[in-house]
Amino acid sequence: MNKFSSIFGQILQLFSKREFYEAVHETGSEKGAKGFTCWQQFVGMLFCQLGQAHSLREICGGLASGMGKLKHLGVTAAPNRSTLSYANEHRPSV
Repeated sequence: MNKFSSIFGQILQLFSKREFYEAVHETGSEKGAKGFTCWQQFVGMLFCQLGQAHSLREICGGLASGMGKLKHLGVTAAPNRSTLSYANEHRPSV
């Protein structure tokens, strides 16, 4: 069991996954999605905001640099730029 949590992980704990997925189900945001969940997109976009990233390359590279530590955030692997771009373009922002 993990005895510590990163600051980013502690910030993510402020968001209830149950409420998050209820909102996702309500809006139908994950309809037709395969493999890349709304939670993973949320983690990527939150990382972008907190890390003041200016490009998809910075987001993906930053998440990939902590590969062993992504599991406790609810992310199996760092997203590719194309996956993140496609999700940002096709999922509603509501």
